[in-house]
Amino acid sequence: MKCLVTGASGFIGANLVQALLARGHQVRALVRPQADLRGLTEADCERVTGDILDQSVLTTALRGCDWCFHVAASYHLWLRDYAPMYATNVTGTRQVLTTAAAAGCSRIVYTSTVGCLRLPPRGASARQPTDESAVASEAEMSNHYKRSKWQAEQVARELADQGAPVVIVNPSAPVGPRDVKPTPTGQIIVDFLNRALPAYMDTGLNWVHVADVANGHILAAEKGRVGERYILGHAEGNWTMQQTLAVMGELTGLPVPRFRVPHALALGAAYAGEVMAAVTGKPPRAPLAGVRMARYKMWFDPDKAIRELGLPQTPPRQAFAEAIEWFRTHGYVKR
Repeated sequence: MKCLVTGASGFIGANLVQALLARGHQVRALVRPQADLRGLTEADCERVTGDILDQSVLTTALRGCDWCFHVAASYHLWLRDYAPMYATNVTGTRQVLTTAAAAGCSRIVYTSTVGCLRLPPRGASARQPTDESAVASEAEMSNHYKRSKWQAEQVARELADQGAPVVIVNPSAPVGPRDVKPTPTGQIIVDFLNRALPAYMDTGLNWVHVADVANGHILAAEKGRVGERYILGHAEGNWTMQQTLAVMGELTGLPVPRFRVPHALALGAAYAGEVMAAVTGKPPRAPLAGVRMARYKMWFDPDKAIRELGLPQTPPRQAFAEAIEWFRTHGYVKR
């Protein structure tokens, strides 16, 4: 198949490009000007430079493509102005999906996020993993990033209802190589390796190998049902932050942070950080949106993707080992 991947220079996008090439597909990678292309090193693909908000770029990029993977997104937990994020995530999604449908793509895979799913209330029941049936309202989206992605997912579902061959995937917390930026989850690993993580919050994430997420996109194109969404996670990947740090300690031999930050203290620091950010224009180290999300165990059940798509289940421990090796090899560890 001839495939377009938007956001091809990002963490998931770069790994998806590599996975498609490994399966013998032709890949056209859409990247923004000045994008960091280290994740695409040695990737034998056609590169198109442009923005998803540019209709002429999209029309050219999608010409002759069989599949479209819309991975590109603006991911920020703090901005002075959130309008550009909504433009990219909502307006850009509509433009990509409608253009792909008009171009005759037989499958369009839209990359959403597990952040669009409803989480259980805090407390004992919060340990119950969430699945695709947990429909959330826009009012439940606790920050602008989640709200913009929720609106974008509604666009994808609307177009699928109108006949566009759209399948939605919701990755959890990917880990592994080619996290060039790095992502917020990758930054946790980098900070740990650099001994810059003195404490942690009592939260939980569903960790999944980024290669499984990449292959999950391809499986969604091959087997996914139009209009359905699939959580791309790991059945055994629901770990507390304390468990996560313990695994990294075992893999590296480095000391594990022992101090757990009370949520009230983290919240106060986040408010102070937001005030400073408004003055300096520099993002706070711990955005208020992130601290609020950390109150929940963000655990998910990927059973549907495993059953219907055959989603691979690489052990999360292996994902962390490969991520650690990649960060060390590529100069992210300073100490």
